[in-house]
Amino acid sequence: MHLRGLSTRGVRRRAWAATVTAGVVTAGLLSGPVASARPAPEPSPTTMSVKSPPGGPNVRVLVFYGSAAAGDESPVVNAGIGAIEQIGLTGPAEQRFETEASDDASVFTDEARLGSYNAIVFLTGGGDVLDPEQEAGLEAYMEAGGGFVGVHDAARAEPYSDWFTGLVGARPAASSPTAVQRAVVEVGDRQHPATKDLPLQWKRPDQWPNWVKNPSGDVHTVARVRESTYAPGASANGADHPVSWCRDYDGGRSFYTAMGGTVSSYDETDFRAHLRGALLWTTRLARADCKATINANYKAERLTQANQPGQNDQIGEPHGLVTAPDGRVLYIGRGGADSSQPVITDWNNPDVGKGKGQIHVYDPKTKKVTLAGELTVFGNKGGGDELVKVEEGLLGIALDPRFEQNGWVYLHYTPHSQLNRDTQIAERRVSRFTLDLATNKLDLGSEKVLLKWPVQVHSCCHAGGGMAWDSKGNLYIATGDNNSSGFSDGYSGNNPVPSYKGVSFADARRTAGNTNNLNGKILRIHPESDGTYTLPAGNLFTGKETDEGGGKTRGEIYVMGVRNPARIFVDQQTDTLYAGWVGPDAGAPSTTWGPAKYDTFAVITKASNRGWPYCMGNKQPYRDRNLPDPTKPLGWYDCAHPKNESPNNDGLVNLPPVTGNNIWYSPQGGAPDYPRDANGIPSYKQAEAKYLLPWLKGGGQAAMNGPVYRYDAASASATKWPSYWDGKWFVGDFYDADQPRNAVLTDPKTQGDGGLPVHSESLKKIIPIGNDGIKNLMDWKFGPDGALYVLDYGRGFFTSDAKSALWRVTYTGGGPTPAANQLVGGGQ
Repeated sequence: MHLRGLSTRGVRRRAWAATVTAGVVTAGLLSGPVASARPAPEPSPTTMSVKSPPGGPNVRVLVFYGSAAAGDESPVVNAGIGAIEQIGLTGPAEQRFETEASDDASVFTDEARLGSYNAIVFLTGGGDVLDPEQEAGLEAYMEAGGGFVGVHDAARAEPYSDWFTGLVGARPAASSPTAVQRAVVEVGDRQHPATKDLPLQWKRPDQWPNWVKNPSGDVHTVARVRESTYAPGASANGADHPVSWCRDYDGGRSFYTAMGGTVSSYDETDFRAHLRGALLWTTRLARADCKATINANYKAERLTQANQPGQNDQIGEPHGLVTAPDGRVLYIGRGGADSSQPVITDWNNPDVGKGKGQIHVYDPKTKKVTLAGELTVFGNKGGGDELVKVEEGLLGIALDPRFEQNGWVYLHYTPHSQLNRDTQIAERRVSRFTLDLATNKLDLGSEKVLLKWPVQVHSCCHAGGGMAWDSKGNLYIATGDNNSSGFSDGYSGNNPVPSYKGVSFADARRTAGNTNNLNGKILRIHPESDGTYTLPAGNLFTGKETDEGGGKTRGEIYVMGVRNPARIFVDQQTDTLYAGWVGPDAGAPSTTWGPAKYDTFAVITKASNRGWPYCMGNKQPYRDRNLPDPTKPLGWYDCAHPKNESPNNDGLVNLPPVTGNNIWYSPQGGAPDYPRDANGIPSYKQAEAKYLLPWLKGGGQAAMNGPVYRYDAASASATKWPSYWDGKWFVGDFYDADQPRNAVLTDPKTQGDGGLPVHSESLKKIIPIGNDGIKNLMDWKFGPDGALYVLDYGRGFFTSDAKSALWRVTYTGGGPTPAANQLVGGGQ
């Protein structure tokens, strides 16, 4: 039952409040503390001692609805009290509780009464509702391990108290919208009892306050409102707009939701479930992690030192990493030399582009680095334009599923020995080597070449290189489309004319768009123990298709139509492939040629064509080019029925339909989309663009796909990332300004067909950006210890420098709360 106190609160405001002008009071109620209006702090006016932890096995909850405004409580408060009472009377017997409602603030100076409540809910209408002694009593209650739930207008209470601001987490902006609006709430925490049973995208009407200071990173946000689904007003918070959060605060547990501003909220089954979960945690009936997204709970440390002068004893030109089951980290250097080494660009010189692709091993037990081995690669021509520089070299690394037993390491590289300087054609290969597990030295004589194919190296760039395993022992190999987009003004790489000795170097239809070419693809093979491979079922082609005369497909192709998939990841719990690739160079969309450069991320659940160079993003087509004059446009490509009609194509003309991608971004913003005409062709008018993913944009951009985190409950690691992150996909960019460095959630029902992410949160304070942080993210993987290992490329290109480093990001926040020995009854 609940008992409503009817006492007269009388004169218990701070004495100084009466001297504050009405205007300042109004500003304080709406937008938080006004520093100039608050006197010097006074010593705590109470010596209350609340029992720790408050409450007992017969759980009791106090609903306090005191308000600075005169008159009866509002209908919203009445609805809230009724809902909380009903929550306490229903559900499993072990989760029930008694509710008492009161507007009598003297409870906060009554030690025995205050100590009898497991949690306190503030349904207050705002204002200065506690005098100094009463606020001190609330502080003592929290210090003893009490629970606090603030609902909606509770964020306007105690406007002059910094401590209360910390308790609720944020203050509403004065210009917050007051209208009730229907909006989408993104429920990002899938584990907290307040959110685990809610829809991932929760559509509901409410009032949606804006925040003077965004609390994300200082609190653990469990739900955000999507501002694109309602009118947030001038004080909008942007893509990250928290509406519910929690934190361990001052010895106790605090949960706040900005929702609950309408009477009808309390009739909603889902909103009641939200409140129930908040109460389970704050009353100590259940444990929860409210630390997982608080920035201060993470530590980033550099593991490698700067190289000795003239050496690469610590790190090469960073290009990729992998973690071993025993915690060792193997990372590769592409092949760029340090500044003391020669760079040869003259094709008449037999050593043109010769470099060292290096494999280093970091051992966490000894904290030492070993240079495991060096491959002589074609990959060291330095910078310059796309007809000078090169991005070939040592491009990818993967460890055999039985690495602990056999020491097998797979390397994806461009051997210098196979370079044809006359035709400017090189060989790309994937080979298996054996690492001595005792000495961390690679046996270069153990090489077994699994797969090799030709690549033109007259022009640069975008060689790809990532590799990953699925749970069935299939190896995925990401190969780049290294054709120049400079001959198509940075739009579709579809200019068929430029060539060197008969081989096109500007027509991606020869490579990525070609069913008979292994470049611009993600391949899938099954390595065998003898160094050969077989083809698993379910690839895009079998290699034996009879279409168009036969002999026009390669069975290794799992995904076609990708430009530079440097980083790929397979979640072995689902065998879903995650990939990211770099787009071309056009800085803005063109009504003649099509979309601007899009860097892209995709969740790939089956063999597919991802579009390049015909379509990008959510099936946005490019324009075909005329012959003999490729500067003149022809028709738009058909994403549903793409045709490869390039004179440089030796594969099928009729291609698989394009599958839309999940994330794409340009210098203008995240996921640009345009109105389409009757034929489905976007307008490509920048003024008409709508940005479907407002949490990201590009500029300089280079997509670096990351892992999907999987929490290992059996691991004894004290620094593993919390289970909150389980199942979240990490997407990032080489650069660290407006570009993505985010953890996202996708909807399993739509992710394989290009469905947009439904939730995202920034990682830039956890994986620190800036010149002294991880500024140029090159690769990132979780280790068996649950820590995140990250390669920072450094601040120059085609070399390593003092900032090139391997980093580790660990979690230091501790486990869920309350402590297991403080749980009530049958709590979990």
